[in-house]
Amino acid sequence: MKETNFLHKMYQNICKDTGDQNESSKLIVVVRLLILTMIAYSLLSSGICLFASHIGGLAFCQISAVLFLAIFVLSYRSRTFVSFCVLNIYILIWIIFNVVMFGWNIGVQHFIIVLLIACFFAKYKHAAIKISYAIALCILRIFLFFYCQNNSPQIALSAEVNNLFQIINTLAIFWSISLIAYIFSTDTQTLESKLVEYNEQLKKQASIDPLTGLYNRRRTLEYLEKLLKAPQHQISICLCDIDFFKRVNDTYGHDVGDIVLKKIAETFRKELPAGTFVSRWGGEEFLLIFPISNGDEAQVFLGTLQRKIKEIVFDGGSETFSISLTFGLVEHDFHSDLTTILKEADEKLYYGKEHGRDQIVF
Repeated sequence: MKETNFLHKMYQNICKDTGDQNESSKLIVVVRLLILTMIAYSLLSSGICLFASHIGGLAFCQISAVLFLAIFVLSYRSRTFVSFCVLNIYILIWIIFNVVMFGWNIGVQHFIIVLLIACFFAKYKHAAIKISYAIALCILRIFLFFYCQNNSPQIALSAEVNNLFQIINTLAIFWSISLIAYIFSTDTQTLESKLVEYNEQLKKQASIDPLTGLYNRRRTLEYLEKLLKAPQHQISICLCDIDFFKRVNDTYGHDVGDIVLKKIAETFRKELPAGTFVSRWGGEEFLLIFPISNGDEAQVFLGTLQRKIKEIVFDGGSETFSISLTFGLVEHDFHSDLTTILKEADEKLYYGKEHGRDQIVF
């Protein structure tokens, strides 16, 4: 438990931001973890040099560890960009000194790849500088190769020690690259998942009426067009309207009118059979689509719905009141297009309004 708390506090310290900067939090984590990796590498290399009795190599590795530690402290006292640049510069110097002192065979020159990857993952919009830096790193690596071809290392290491350094370098480089890729890829994946979530929210907002939570006219037309292209069952469509809704708004206020609309929508969802597509067509009009019901079946559902709605008692403040709906129901004949069937439903609704309201016209 104590070890877990210690690691958690250590990670929190590594992730700690540097003052009021507005820079990538991921990059500062990468910088600090790379520094800690280089400190561990330098200390491990010191042990190898001590074991091999290479005093010069031991001194160089210890000095490197101290300097990397100084850069680590700097990362808490300066901007991320400054720490990132200082780390890059020192690692380049460190690579050059290592190659000059120990030769090409220890493999330390491959850390150039780590710098290259870190540079391109860093979220600074300076493409020309990044490309120039990549070219410079490539030239440096080629130069070091030819330098080692023509010059002997300052400190000659045995084959066994060279092999140990190769193993350590391989592990350190793979760890560093994996670290950079993991941290920045999780950042990208988080952004992508948020983008997908935002897109879903936008799609929902574009399809849902904000007051009632029912589908809006736009989404209804999309659904109807798709449904009527290849109908597999008998389809019934009903356009309904709240009777005297303007009187409700004028008498009791628009807030009460909104309550009525929301309660009607709630009743639709509760009383109509599963699979019924319910939408707010506009104002106090609603469109009900029964995708697997013929007209007679839909009329039965609407009869039950009509009775349930009339049973609802609304509080108008000074008095209570009830409402009714008029329904215009049509059955799709597998030939009529969308415009025709909607027009027919609207005509039947209008007929019901003109002939007493509170009825189902089929």
